[in-house]
Amino acid sequence: MKSTTRALIATALVLGVAAGTATLPASAAPPASASASVSASMSNPASASVQARNPALAAAIAGLPDGRATAALVRVGGTEGVWRGTSGVHDLETDRPADPEGRFRAGSVTKVFTAAVALQLAAEGRLDLDRPARSYLPELIPGRYGKVTVRQLLDHTHGIPAADFPGDTVEEWYAHRFDVHDPREIVRSATAKEPEFAPGTKQHYLNIGYTIAGLLIERVTGDSYEHQVAARVLRPLGLRDTYFPGTDPRIRGPHNHGYQAMTLDDGTTGLRDVTVWGVTDGWAAGDIISTTADLERFTKALFRGRVVRGPLLEEMFTLPKVADFRSGDPAAFSVGLSMKRLGGREVWGKTGGRWGYNTAIASTRDGARTLVYSVNSTDAKGQETNEVALRLMLATYGTPSA
Repeated sequence: MKSTTRALIATALVLGVAAGTATLPASAAPPASASASVSASMSNPASASVQARNPALAAAIAGLPDGRATAALVRVGGTEGVWRGTSGVHDLETDRPADPEGRFRAGSVTKVFTAAVALQLAAEGRLDLDRPARSYLPELIPGRYGKVTVRQLLDHTHGIPAADFPGDTVEEWYAHRFDVHDPREIVRSATAKEPEFAPGTKQHYLNIGYTIAGLLIERVTGDSYEHQVAARVLRPLGLRDTYFPGTDPRIRGPHNHGYQAMTLDDGTTGLRDVTVWGVTDGWAAGDIISTTADLERFTKALFRGRVVRGPLLEEMFTLPKVADFRSGDPAAFSVGLSMKRLGGREVWGKTGGRWGYNTAIASTRDGARTLVYSVNSTDAKGQETNEVALRLMLATYGTPSA
């Protein structure tokens, strides 16, 4: 590792990177190779104003790597203009600039693909959103969850608790990173427990509903979940750099490394390369690998009604009228997406987190402004939103509004 990067990371760790709140002093300059590389497309005259109105976009990713992230890839698009930005490094050993075309783990953005396929099947009459999921999978879903509908799986109002996985700390999870999980065993682990609430009465965002949804897709099609997504979404949209890794813990093709702050083998706290990590625990809820270009194309096609057609697209833009299970706030998740009000308008999208990688897709409903980012967060599954990712969202859309 070059001395400049080593000093930068060491300073960040002293200031509290493990808590996700580290800040670097103004005098701590990033390595020259890590400075933000930004270009704005001028093919749309509005793109110049996007850059002019949003200098915070460049500022949001400047100076990487730092204590919060080692790289960031950003694409802002839509009718209001285009902006592209890349910052940080490919890896901390070489300090090579981050690859703007690199693949990354998109985490729970996978749920948008799963929801889209489920809605396509509903449009074809092969999957009924109001039918109990148990009627499709009677051997897997026990009677205590017999009233949970397909729609409730997809909008997180099902009441099924999370499955159990080995470990309670990041270090223990790292030790189990190559474990292979079967989705049916995941469902059995979850449904062996008592319901968290009566179906349709509250919302609790969890992976388990989408694990079951993946199995539903397989049951009604007689095909694998992965092939159905590829045939229905990836190939029609030309998403050539998007794929499902299965049991392979590696990222195939060009990619930037991901790092996680944790206790190292010598007992010190530092950054460990977590690029190679199995994702079978996520499956239809969180295992997809993609690029910012592919996810931007997918987002635009989805919002234009080219993926889910007709009335069923409204399922993705309809929030259930229930409260969040933990906070009591109004439900924020629809079928596949979530919604926040930013800059005075509704912004719909989905975030995802796998170790070393935070991802998001977002758009206004009319497609006027889209955002896709991959941030190589050093605490990608932490409780707080990564600061680089938060700055990108606010720079693109503005501050939260009521």
